[in-house]
Parts: sequence; structure tokens; C-alpha cells
Amino acid sequence: MADSPSDKLAEQLANAPILGPGHDYASVTDKISAIVLARRTPMWWIIGFLITFALTMLLMVSVTYIVIVGVGLWGIQIPVAWGFAIINFVWWIGIGHAGTLISAILLLLRQQWRTSINRFAEAMTLFAVSCAGIFPLIHMGRPWLGYWLFPYRDTMKMWPNFRSPLVWDAFAVSTYAIVSLLFWFIGLLPDLATLRDRSKNRAAKIIYGLLSMGWRGSAVHWARHEMASLLLAGLATPLVLSVHTIVSLDFAFSIVPGWHATIFPPYFVAGAIYAGFAMVLTLSIPIRKVFRLEDFITMRHLDNMGKVLLATGLIVGYGYMMEAFNAFYSGNQYERFMILNRMTGPYAPMYWMLIACNIVTPQFLWFRKVRAKVGALFTIAMIVNVGMWLERFVIVVTSLHRDFLPSAWGMYYPTKWDIFTFVGTIGLFLMLVFLFIRFLPLISIFEMRTLVASEDEKKAAS
Repeated sequence: MADSPSDKLAEQLANAPILGPGHDYASVTDKISAIVLARRTPMWWIIGFLITFALTMLLMVSVTYIVIVGVGLWGIQIPVAWGFAIINFVWWIGIGHAGTLISAILLLLRQQWRTSINRFAEAMTLFAVSCAGIFPLIHMGRPWLGYWLFPYRDTMKMWPNFRSPLVWDAFAVSTYAIVSLLFWFIGLLPDLATLRDRSKNRAAKIIYGLLSMGWRGSAVHWARHEMASLLLAGLATPLVLSVHTIVSLDFAFSIVPGWHATIFPPYFVAGAIYAGFAMVLTLSIPIRKVFRLEDFITMRHLDNMGKVLLATGLIVGYGYMMEAFNAFYSGNQYERFMILNRMTGPYAPMYWMLIACNIVTPQFLWFRKVRAKVGALFTIAMIVNVGMWLERFVIVVTSLHRDFLPSAWGMYYPTKWDIFTFVGTIGLFLMLVFLFIRFLPLISIFEMRTLVASEDEKKAAS
């Protein structure tokens, strides 16, 4: 019996190489380093950078004005005291999770397909955490006193309230940022040395030379580099689970209907990986096209990311169903009202939009033909990004806007300052991405060389 087109496509995707044909050490180094060492900056990069820089300036103006006048400029009020700030904080933290998953967990599991996407996924983590950290600081109301969150020794002998979710977030996010930064920088050292040796610009040689910290590629250097990478990967792996678990406990430790749920920790972690992989696809597909990196970011990478997106989407969908089931099964009238309010209340369109984005749309990824189409993957990833933001909006706002007492009910409407701050963080994130792809290698050169060597060994063995 002849194989069906679907079976042939499955075989092609399963046997697709991690690296395109015809590559050796020199060609890998030339192609990746040429993106950074190009003498002329492309016009599209300049236009994109200027647009994102303008949005970043909008963020600076918004933050400055909010700090001077106060958070009353935002739409938060009683009963919705948590608005865009916490919604966007949780959304950005979630986006950063895929970088740590790809870098740490897949490294420990020796998954070679991570090689082409781990570098900009790690960078994406740092940029997302930077955007996330802005919101809780402003939401404090007095951001200049943010250092009170840390247990430093002072003359007043005062300690932070360790029962406060704000303190948990400060420790979790700062630890996550430091470990991610160290992991990213250590991975960059061999590639910074490559750029130092290949650069023809004296200033670039000095800068890359300083950043490479005297890397010479000796056996001792490589042994210590591998040991440090494995140790940091071991430290970062529990962070993937703990950071968003702590963020979820900000909600779950309360007695607010819609938040007080034991399913929140695993549900939030799965949602974070879901949102993170969607953003990795959103970034990798245009980068792959613009820089003609189809030989490095192959269809096998995109297919695997599509499968991860589908798997985590199913876990998130299960979380939605269990949340609704528990609300009715518990017999708690407040929980039951909360779910009915989400489905039929004033914010019902937001709820059904998130169901369409996060549950219905990813089901197309069951089909290999969809995963084999770059445009379809990009569209689904963008829809998931929107859906995960809507999920945070629904969790925060619909659980608060109708309190236990009908006399305390109210609606939440974001002001222009909420929107300016959010759009500004998107501009900051994209501006950092533009700077990264222009001045640092967006694909790990030394890991791709290792991949070339392993491919050559396989060919020699066969």
C-alpha cells in the first residue's frame, strides 16, 4: 500500500536535519558572525529601531509622569485595585520562561534541536524580565523605596513583611534575572572571542575583547565553561517551575473567588511555557526569513516548537476546564457566581476570546500540514500571545470587579496611561531585540560548530 501524503510529510519532518546541508566550521562561523560584523547597517534595521526607540521614549515619559503624579493616573480603583500593572507583569514573566526552558532543561536532556534557537530565547528571557520588573515597582506607589523589599541591615532594625506577595516576587524575579543573565553571558564567551578575532574595527575588537574576558579556547577554558554551564542549567531548571509558581501564589493565597485555587501553580507554569514558546516562534520566524537562516533554523525546529505549543496549550485548556468544574463541584456560591460572571457578565467577550485564542486555535497544530507551513505557525503564535494576555486580564479583573457585596461592585477601564505604559514596554522589548541581533550573535556559533562535528561523525559512521 502506498504511503499517504500525510505519512510522507511526517517522515520528512521526523528525518529533517537539525542543520542544513553543506555546512562546515568555516561556513557556520562566517554566516553567523557576518550578521554582527557587517559594515553597513540595513535600512530596515534602522527604521525598526527608530520606531521601537520612540515607543521606549513613550514608556519613559509615562513612567516619569506616573511617578510624579501617582498611580491614580491608572484605571485602578476599589474593588479593582490590580489592573494593567499586574496583568502585564504576569504576562511578561510568562514570556521569559521559554528561554530558560530551552536553555536549561533541554540542555540537561541533551536535545540538540535547541541549538539554533537557545541564544535569542535566552536574550528574550532577559528582555521580558526587564519589562516585567517595571510594573510592580510603579504599582508600589513609592518606587523610590523599592529597596525596602530586601532584608538589608539598617539603623531602624526593620525587616520586610515576608508574608507579602510583593516580597516573594522581588526575591523570585531578581534571582531569576541574575541566574538567566549569568547563563546567557557564559554561553556568549566563546562567540564574543570569535567576534573579537574576526572584527576589523579597532573599537569593536576592544569591546568584544573586554567582554570575552580573555577567552583563548584552551582545553581548561572549555572544561570550566562546560562545568559552569551545567551548574547554571541545574540552578535554572527549578527556577522555571518556582518563579511562576510564586507568581501564581500571589493570587492563590488570597480568599478572592477565582484566585483561591490549588490548580494555579501548575496551571500558571504551563501557561508561562505556552506564552514563551509562542513568543519564540513570533521572533524566530521573521529572523529566520530576514537573515536567510533556513539552514540553521530548519523546519524540524519549527515543527518541534509547534508540538510543544500544542502540548502546553492542552495543559492550559485542562486548567480552564478544571477551574470551571471545581467552581460548580465545590458548592461555593461565590465561586459559581464568579465563573458564570466570566462567561455571561460584562467581560464575557474577553473570556470567550481567550478560549478561542488559547484552546480552539492551537488545535490546528495537530495537523502536520499546518506545522509544516511557516505562515500558519506565525499566525497561531501571534494569536496565542494575544490569548495569554487576555487570560491574565480575565483572571485579574473579573475576580475583583464584583466583590462579595453588590454595593462594592465596579467596572475597570484602563486609561491612556495604562495603555501607554504597556505599549512602551513592548517598544522596550523590541528595541532590545533589535540591539541584540545587531551587536551579538543571535545563534550560538560554538554550539553550531559542535553540531557540525556530530553530523560529520554520523556521516562517517554510516
